[in-house]
Amino acid sequence: MATTTTATEAMSEKKSNRDLVQAKLAKRHRSETTFRAVGLGAILIGIALVFVLFGSILYKGVPAFWQATLHLEINFDPEVIDIDPRPVQQPGQSAAEHLDNVNAWIRGLRRARFDRLVQSAIAAEIPAAGDPSETRNVYGLVNANARYELAALVEADPSIIGTTVPVALVANENVDTWLKGNIDRDLPQRMQQLSPEQQEWADALYDRGVIEMNFASSIFTNVDSRSSGATAGLLGAMVGSVMMMLIVMTVAVPVGVMAAIYLEEFAPKNRLTDLIEVNINNLAAVPSIVFGLLGAAVFINFLGLPLSAPLVGGLVLSLMTLPTVIIASRAALRAVPPSIRQAALGIGASPTQAMFHHTLPLAVPGMLTGAIIGVAQALGETAPLLLIGMNAFVASVPSTPLDQASALPVQIYLWQGNENRNFFESRTAAAILVLLGVMITLNALAILMRHRFERRW
Repeated sequence: MATTTTATEAMSEKKSNRDLVQAKLAKRHRSETTFRAVGLGAILIGIALVFVLFGSILYKGVPAFWQATLHLEINFDPEVIDIDPRPVQQPGQSAAEHLDNVNAWIRGLRRARFDRLVQSAIAAEIPAAGDPSETRNVYGLVNANARYELAALVEADPSIIGTTVPVALVANENVDTWLKGNIDRDLPQRMQQLSPEQQEWADALYDRGVIEMNFASSIFTNVDSRSSGATAGLLGAMVGSVMMMLIVMTVAVPVGVMAAIYLEEFAPKNRLTDLIEVNINNLAAVPSIVFGLLGAAVFINFLGLPLSAPLVGGLVLSLMTLPTVIIASRAALRAVPPSIRQAALGIGASPTQAMFHHTLPLAVPGMLTGAIIGVAQALGETAPLLLIGMNAFVASVPSTPLDQASALPVQIYLWQGNENRNFFESRTAAAILVLLGVMITLNALAILMRHRFERRW
């Protein structure tokens, strides 16, 4: 009887242990399933947010690459352009005197009433626009620089005076906003940017095909403009960014790579090198605005370099990028198997030869990846550039690194704060797309170069 009871208790205990194990396994499986679901949910949420971000930028920015343009038949009436023939250099006349005469002729040409030529061309489509009292309203349909564009045509070819020439003029930014529906047409007139006549004429010209939505090449070919927002472009900012990136690649990449090689392969392991390594890691986490303060204090106030120059911006961004390049380069060197160094030393190579002939070629892909990612990060920085004056309005393309210039992220910052938000909100999104395009290109280049130079061991 006792034996039966003992066997029953043993079976009961065994069953209890099995149930306990199964319960623990079920709990662990539920935990794993929950963890996987949470991880997958986090990934899906992140992807969804990225799609929302890029979708909103594309939704606002893509339409900005097409801009309202008036296609007019301009009659260059000699009675309106009442000017003498272009000066020709006379025998015995110096080049300086001839240049003065040409400049005086150009100044006189630009004083001509080109707005009347635009009015006459529009009046051919809409007779009511030919009223002399409506000249200002009619000319307000085209961008503010239209007169200079027409003057440039005459300057390039004075023979067009007295002829009718088809000309494409970018419409005023308010006309573009009105036709794209970026402003509510039901708003009271006092809140509209166009007069009732301009609204009516813009709609009529668009319906007749005189105004078309053409590719806005001015975004890439023009500099920023305060007088004519419709023709404001990114050329000056793009050239300034390219100059700064060239300086970053010239300064930060070689210095960072050589510093990484020395610290990783040749520097003695002591308190000094430990202190240097700690500071390099700390510098990588320093806010970028601190580097802007450093650049303003050292490069501008102490060394006297010009304000808002690509050289100063490039040096500031080089300081900011240097820790990233050093850390990435050291990681690439550590990834090379020690056996390669040992084999090189074993066959008689010196430490320098082992480094530059064997270890470094295998670390190049990782170094290139880190360097390009660092440069791409520097390309998108704004705060340090604001502190060295690169938020100033610059209406020219820099020809040297010492000329005043802007940069793509700073230009985005300036356009976002423009008072004509109805027009510049989409133009800002377009500039963001250009900046993202450049950064994605750099990252793609990093991936391609890594695969191109990657060696397997």
